[in-house]
Amino acid sequence: MKSKRLLSLDALRGFTIALMIIVNDPGSWNNTYSPLLHAKWHGITLTDFVFPFFLFIVGVSIVLSMKNIGTSSSTSKILERALKIFALGLFLNVFGKILLSLIGIGDSFGLSDVRIPGVLQRIALVYFACALLLKNSTWKQQLYSMIGLLVGYWALMSFVPVPGVGVGVLEPGRNLAAYIDEMLIPGSLWQGTWDPEGILSTLPSIASGISGMLAGHLIISSLSIERKIVWMFFMGTVFLCVGLGWNTVFPINKNLWTSSYVLYTSGWGCLTFACFIWLCDVLQFKKGIQFGIIFGSNSIIIYALSGILVSFFYTIPIFGEHTINDIIYGGMVNLGVYAKFASLLWAIMYMLLCYIPAHYLYKKKIFIKL
Repeated sequence: MKSKRLLSLDALRGFTIALMIIVNDPGSWNNTYSPLLHAKWHGITLTDFVFPFFLFIVGVSIVLSMKNIGTSSSTSKILERALKIFALGLFLNVFGKILLSLIGIGDSFGLSDVRIPGVLQRIALVYFACALLLKNSTWKQQLYSMIGLLVGYWALMSFVPVPGVGVGVLEPGRNLAAYIDEMLIPGSLWQGTWDPEGILSTLPSIASGISGMLAGHLIISSLSIERKIVWMFFMGTVFLCVGLGWNTVFPINKNLWTSSYVLYTSGWGCLTFACFIWLCDVLQFKKGIQFGIIFGSNSIIIYALSGILVSFFYTIPIFGEHTINDIIYGGMVNLGVYAKFASLLWAIMYMLLCYIPAHYLYKKKIFIKL
C-alpha cells in the first residue's frame, strides 16, 4: 500500500464526484427526491455528505502525495496549484453568465455579478492550508490544529455578538458567518447576504481536510493492513460519537459547516474509506469499482466540465425556445414518467455523459493535474 497507487482512494473520489454531478444537475429542482437536496438548514441529507467527503479525500491525497515526493515540495508550488484551482472555480462562476450575455440571453454581466466563493475555491483554500500544515507539523500537531479550529469556530459562532442580532444566533443570514460575508466579500453572494462557502466557515472546512490527513497518516504507517482498517473504523466511530454529542448544542449544518457537521461527516468518511480499502486493496474486488476509479482519475477536470456544460443543456435554446433539458426531461414527463423519477433519470444521464470524456482520458492514460 505504500508503493502502489491506492485504488480505494481513486474509487471513493470517483463515486463522490459522480454523486456530486447527480445532485448538482437534476432534471428539475422542483421535482427532486429529498435525499438529493441539501437540508434546508439544520440536519443532514445524502447530498450534504458529498462536499465534506471530497475535502476528506483531499486531505488523504495530500499525505500520500507528500509521502511519494517528500515534504520538500516548495510553498510556491503549493500556492501555484491552489491558485489554479481557485481560478478554475472563479471561471466556472462566471462562464455561464458571460456566455449568456454574449449571445443575448439574460441580463448584461458586470463585475458586481461575480461570485467569488465557490466549491473549487474552498477546495483550493483547504488544499493550501492542509499542504502547508503537513510540511511544517507532525500528525499530533495536525490533530491539535483540527481540534483548535473546531472549538474556536464553535466559540466564535456561539459567543461573539453580531450587531443587530445578538449572541449565539444561528438563523439563516443572522449569524456571525453571514455578517462577515456581507461585510467583507465583494460581488455577488449565493444567498444574497451570505454564502455557504463564505470566509468564516472555511476554517472548519480546513478541519475536514485535516481529518483526511489523519486517515492518510494511518495509511502510510507501518501497521498491517488489517490493523489500519480497524483503526480507521475506530477513528470514524469516535468522530461520529463526538459529532452527534456536539450536535445537541451546535447543530449539524452544512451551510454553516458547523463543528458537529465536520466530525459527523468525517466519521462517515473514515468508515466509508475503510470499507473501500477492504474491498479494493485487500479483496481486490474490481467489479463495479472500475467506474469510480475512472471518474476519480481526473476528478476536478470532470467536475469543471460538468459545470461548463450546464449552460448548453439547461439554458441555451436548441430547437426554437426549448433547451436540451426541456426536450429530454420534459419529454419524459409528457410521456407519463413520474416527475421526480424523470428528474433523477436526467441527472444520471448527465453524469454518464460526463463519464465519456473521463473514460477516454483514462484509456489514453491522460491524467490532468492543475
